[in-house]
Amino acid sequence: MSSQSRVQRTRTEILDSAWTLISERGAEVSIAEIAKASDISRQSVYDHFGSRGGLILALVRRADERLDIEAKLFSAFKTADPEERLKATISVWIQFVQEIFPVATDLIRLRATDEDASLAWEDRMSELREWLLELTRTLEQDRALQPTWSAKEASEYLWASFSVQMWGLLTQDCGWQRGVAQDVLMRTICQALLRPTTRPV
Repeated sequence: MSSQSRVQRTRTEILDSAWTLISERGAEVSIAEIAKASDISRQSVYDHFGSRGGLILALVRRADERLDIEAKLFSAFKTADPEERLKATISVWIQFVQEIFPVATDLIRLRATDEDASLAWEDRMSELREWLLELTRTLEQDRALQPTWSAKEASEYLWASFSVQMWGLLTQDCGWQRGVAQDVLMRTICQALLRPTTRPV
């Protein structure tokens, strides 16, 4: 195995160990705890990521890679029918949110007091907003958006409507079943963003 391959393997093992620890114990786990779980020194973690912030950012990006979220979203964007395109996007994202929920909620909680966590989360969310803008532009081009929406406003509304925070409020605070929460979000987002479908009486 080449030196580069060994470095990449060690890096991946650190990230996977960190993900497991944060899922179980929260995002406040220390670098020392992550190093111990990875069976390496604390300094080795810094050698790979530079700082705690670098580790957190790499961790969130690793989640994207492991769950292949970008490819899944852009596959949904290719759906021909506008309504089905939006529904497919919502379904893909909600499945992703359920996978990342334990880690994501802790990162969100730490944003107010931890600059590294805040920067890591904003890095990923800014990219998601860009992806969703690509989606809503296709809906606009297909004349499927309600005329009161611009593509940018629609993308920002969509981003907020199916956010990790919204998912937590519905499934944790309100106690909704996941299937119910997904169905309601899908229905209300489609109603808010899309022109009514004309059906014969």
